[in-house]
Amino acid sequence: MANEETVVRRQFIVSAAGISAGLILGPHAAHAKKPASAKQQPEEDVSPIEDLMREHGILRRLVLVYREVIHRIETNAEVKPDLIAQAAQIIRAFVEDYHERDEEEFIFPRFKKAGKLTDLVDTLLQQHQAGRRLTANIQRLATASGIGSTSGRQEMARTMSEFIRMYEPHAAREDTVLFPAFDQLIGEKELHKLQELFEQKEQALPTGNFEKMVAEVEKLEQSLGIYDLAQFTAKS
Repeated sequence: MANEETVVRRQFIVSAAGISAGLILGPHAAHAKKPASAKQQPEEDVSPIEDLMREHGILRRLVLVYREVIHRIETNAEVKPDLIAQAAQIIRAFVEDYHERDEEEFIFPRFKKAGKLTDLVDTLLQQHQAGRRLTANIQRLATASGIGSTSGRQEMARTMSEFIRMYEPHAAREDTVLFPAFDQLIGEKELHKLQELFEQKEQALPTGNFEKMVAEVEKLEQSLGIYDLAQFTAKS
């Protein structure tokens, strides 16, 4: 009888364990069947326009870097030329040579072809060209000798101010006018092709993709003491 009871007890324990495992693993097993789709979903949700708008976020954070540099120049505080050079290089490589080239090659021509927002597109293109001239000047001045004199520091502050004054409305107009109108110009199939192309181009960037650029900008913010978002909270 003792052996019989032992066998029955063991069978009960095994059976109960199996039921418990089924209850615990059941929902997870259902999710486990979808790893590929779950992994792919974020990529499918990021449209070409969303990509461009995220990249504007990098530009806006670099504008804050420029603002801090201007503040330091105006208050006669220390300004490290290599930090300025790094910020300008990100703008040159990621914003101007990548982000803006995508707009000029894939976004602007479609508006031109459709005859829509052509005046806006012309202005945006002119501002791209002006921005590259400003960046070239900032890069030229971003040396110890370039900002070693009062005149050099003043020219740096003036050039950065012109950059900020132009690019803040530039990015805002694209985000609120141009980009929302873009979806009406092309079909879903073409939009998907453009999404894949943007992804391939970003992954092939020698400077690194979006995430890498965010990390690089964060380093600049930390060096300047403007990374902590809480410091910008209004006191009143």
